[in-house]
Amino acid sequence: MKTTLGIFVTLLLAVAPAWATLGEYESSVSVDRQYLRGEVRQQAMSGYTVHRIAAANGVTVREYVSPKGIVFGVAWTGQFAPNMQQLLGSYFSDLEQAQRATPPRRGRPLVVKTDRLVLVSAGHMRGFHGHAYAPDLLPTNVSAEVVR
Repeated sequence: MKTTLGIFVTLLLAVAPAWATLGEYESSVSVDRQYLRGEVRQQAMSGYTVHRIAAANGVTVREYVSPKGIVFGVAWTGQFAPNMQQLLGSYFSDLEQAQRATPPRRGRPLVVKTDRLVLVSAGHMRGFHGHAYAPDLLPTNVSAEVVR
């Protein structure tokens, strides 16, 4: 049963559209906007920038970019779960390893905390939300709590 649930969650998280990749450059925001046919709004914050992409299908992705131009965090909300492999890039293997070590439990958020990745994802059909960030990519004087 646990294996079936783990496979289901992995497949569910891998079937939705692509987003910017954690740890990649800010240029991925414009690619995402074109792919999603969404509207991008940029907001400069103290020590980082947030790019908010609102897609026509109701999904919103927020990409947190450091002054160095690197995506250090991503957050999502909407009717569909994002494509986690595309979203996390090289950090996706951390998610897979965590799921193998501790399979997700029904009705509880998926929480992954490693040295390289912190991810929290929850929701149900037509109501997903979550966030992920790379602790080593957080800009100086920026708290992890900004990624929401």
